Amino acid sequence: MADYRLAEIESKFADLIWDNAPINSTELVRLSKEVMKWKKSTTYTMLKRLCDRGIFINKGSIVSALINRDEFFAGQSRRYVEDTFGGSLPRFLASFIGGKTLSDKQAEELVSLIHEHKEG
Repeated sequence: MADYRLAEIESKFADLIWDNAPINSTELVRLSKEVMKWKKSTTYTMLKRLCDRGIFINKGSIVSALINRDEFFAGQSRRYVEDTFGGSLPRFLASFIGGKTLSDKQAEELVSLIHEHKEG
């Protein structure tokens, strides 16, 4: 299971991979030097770190995503709700709305999502 926390520089590097995957590791080194001003060793160190965390894989010198960007951010959101609100989606929504009013369209969309994902 992927670790859904990234430091700012890890996030920038992950975006570089997601934007270009699958990508040859030599090409990734070239892009990292161009975009991030990194040395080859820095690129491979960061790549290994993100591969070890289950986000990417480097197989046969081809770097691919094990999870796509949307899946990663969905996992990051779930982790935030777990860590901050004890996994309570209603508590998260109450905090997020925070005294604001919802438009009729927003309320309808939320009700629709609830019905779509309701158990049983």
